[in-house]
Amino acid sequence: MAVVRDLRVLLRLKGFRRLLAVRLFSQGADGVYQVALATYVVFSPEKQTSAAAIASAMAVLLLPYSLVGPFAGALLDRWRRRQVFLYGNLLRAVLATVTAVLIIASVPDWLFYVSALCVTAVNRFVLAGLSAALPRVVDAERLVIANSLSPTAGTLAATAGGGLAFVVRLAIADSDAVVVLLGAVLYLCGALASLRIAVELLGPDPGRIPPRVATALAGTARDLVAGVRHLAAPARREAAWALAGMTLMRFCYGALLVMLLMLCRYALTSDTEDGLALLGLALGVSGAGFFAAAVITPWAAGRLGPGRWMAVCAGAAAVLVPVLGLPFATAPLLVAAFVLGLTTQSAKIATDTVVQFSVEDAFRGRIFSVYDVLFNVAFVGAAGVAALMLPPDGRSVPLVLTVAVVYGAVAASMARFERQ
Repeated sequence: MAVVRDLRVLLRLKGFRRLLAVRLFSQGADGVYQVALATYVVFSPEKQTSAAAIASAMAVLLLPYSLVGPFAGALLDRWRRRQVFLYGNLLRAVLATVTAVLIIASVPDWLFYVSALCVTAVNRFVLAGLSAALPRVVDAERLVIANSLSPTAGTLAATAGGGLAFVVRLAIADSDAVVVLLGAVLYLCGALASLRIAVELLGPDPGRIPPRVATALAGTARDLVAGVRHLAAPARREAAWALAGMTLMRFCYGALLVMLLMLCRYALTSDTEDGLALLGLALGVSGAGFFAAAVITPWAAGRLGPGRWMAVCAGAAAVLVPVLGLPFATAPLLVAAFVLGLTTQSAKIATDTVVQFSVEDAFRGRIFSVYDVLFNVAFVGAAGVAALMLPPDGRSVPLVLTVAVVYGAVAASMARFERQ
């Protein structure tokens, strides 16, 4: 097969292979660190976890992506990308070690969150740099397959890192600090892996660096505004509707995730270790739903169209969320985790497709930057709303019904738009 042949060629390219190693270590460490943060906030026996604390943790993990992400490129175009990987991962290793010390010292929560916020803020520069550096190590003919392979491999590495964190926490060391230190070690490995890449190889070229940072940042802001205006044009209505629908579905997924965390901590199990194991199982089942979406969506969206398939996914979630969620029992919630993983990822793939086909190429990058901001802000906003609605044990009939109504509204709106 041509794809297999291209993959073999890519892995023979020394520059690509070394850049991929940096990605795998970096994103694997991200998975470890994020699970460690979640388990410390939610499952520490000495802490009385609240939905507000979970919302704060999600804000720490996701807001840097939203606030820093669109402007990261303006700075990355001025810095040696290889040095970004080296010093960025070294800095995260140090900051993760500080986080571990803060966990052991039982400092006030705000100080812990500041440390975690610094780690996740640096992450955006590293991920953006990995994407920007890829054309420097792969020829144009194989760039598309490289763009498919690298992010997918990074996501798998993050998932594996999260799984490793669960194993270490449950089976080896009953300490969140130890898990955070494992993440620090992986960040350090990412920094060391970057040393195998020549400083000049990944760019940018000195002669093409923009003259002023302020000018570049202001230009980025203007570009984002221009992207929103482009999206508002009548010819791009389908993309705008798809983005709005996906934002609301992401909101629903985030609210239900916070509820699941509270249920695993207090309602479904009587022991924090059992609750942590149940959460790991639920996230794994939801991940299986993501994988199923990748298999089903190309066929379903091809037959129905991306917009109609998105309406079907939202409609299915509107019906199944109350059926599976209101019993507040383990088995139905695990089924719900799979359904939500399937429907949410299916809708995201459909939205990506609509945006790629509806938006002009010159604006596509800016629209996806706006998409990224909406995606993460919706998740954080959902956590905030859940914090206001959830009781201490996580059993909230109003939250489940509210989410079902939102899913139903998305399904009806998308179906109506497609009919028109």
